[in-house]
This record gives sequence, C-alpha cells and structure tokens, in this order.
Amino acid sequence: MTIFYFALKRSFSNTTNLIFLTLFPIACIFLPEGDVWPFLPYGYQYFGILTLFIGIRLASIILEDREKGVVKRLAVAPISHFQYLSQNLLAFSVILILQCAIVVFGGVLFGQNLYQPGWLLLIYVSFSFTSLAIALAWISIYRKKEVAFLVYMSLIFIVVVLGGLMIPLEIFPDILKRLAVIFPTYWLTEGLNWIVFEENILDFLLINGVLWLYTIVFIIIGSVKRIY
Repeated sequence: MTIFYFALKRSFSNTTNLIFLTLFPIACIFLPEGDVWPFLPYGYQYFGILTLFIGIRLASIILEDREKGVVKRLAVAPISHFQYLSQNLLAFSVILILQCAIVVFGGVLFGQNLYQPGWLLLIYVSFSFTSLAIALAWISIYRKKEVAFLVYMSLIFIVVVLGGLMIPLEIFPDILKRLAVIFPTYWLTEGLNWIVFEENILDFLLINGVLWLYTIVFIIIGSVKRIY
C-alpha cells in the first residue's frame, strides 16, 4: 500500500490543495440559509461544485506523474497499472468520504437544518465518486496538467449552471430542462431536493443509481488508456 500512503501525502502537499481539501469544505458548514432557494443552506448546495473542483485537483496528481515520467519509472518496478491506479483512487476516495462526513456532521453539530443527514451523506458520497471518475476520464485525454485543469474549470461552470446547482432549473426554458438530465449535477440537485421534501424512497435510490452508473462508465473510460 505504499502508493496509497504516498497519494494521501501528496494530496496535502501544496497550499492550494490544502485549502480545497480542508478550509473550503469547513467553510461550507457555516454559510447561511437562503430565503426561497436553495432549500438547504447555501454551503450544502454549493458543496457539490466544490466536489467537482476537488475531484480534478486530486486526479491531476496522476496526470502530473505521467507528465514528469514518474509512471514510466514505476513501469519497470513490480507494480501493475491496476495497482497504481486503484491505490491512487482509493486514497482519493478516502479523502472525499471524510470531507463529506465532516461537512454533514459538522453541520449537524453547528445546528444547520439538514433534514435527513444520513441520506445527505449518501448522496454526497455518490456524487464525490462520480466527480472523481469524471476527472479521471478527463485527464486521460490530456498530456499537460495545466491545460487539462483550465479547460475543466470552464466545463465545470457549464455543468453546474445547466445542472441546477447555481440557478434553479425552474427558470430555464423547456429545452434546457430536458438537456439537464444528462449532467451528473442534475441528479445531485434532484437528490438534494429529495432530502428536503422526502418523496418516494425509490426515487432517491434511482438518483444514487444514476450517479453510480456515471461513476462506473467514467472509471472504465479513464482506466482503459494506460497512463504510461
């Protein structure tokens, strides 16, 4: 598990990552509630956006290894592509799950009205894995960390707007409402709405199922191309 521990250490190795992984999630706990929208406090609506940024920050560590030729040197060692990738993803997953737990249970302790914290934690974890999988697939396309990161930032803006995380979907034209269902952020938004209004449990399971389907598809896309 050497790669696993090394990936954990590298994830907190620079100031920017440290801010994204610690200060920003904690700040989400203390943001106030909106008057009409969003239904949850602002920090819990926008934590999904932060998760997308964190996903690419973590996954770019793998791209950095490829860019610097680290993985080529690992290739001569008795370490398979699967071991390298799986241990990195395991380390990133541990970080994301801990962040979700801190945000949810921190909000409970702070007194935020989270309606159903257990289900909220589940939808955040599902979306965190989806975010990481998308980032993994994205970096498999690029060879330069800076280019991949900058283009992904623009993509995130489109995804969060059209998915309903920044702007209520109700104000969109019908064609954009129908288009929104293809974005993972739409399903996160639907999950957050379910947390508040507690409709049919099957709807919530469907939402999580779609997010995990995204996760599986993008992990396959991102792992098929060997990074060395």
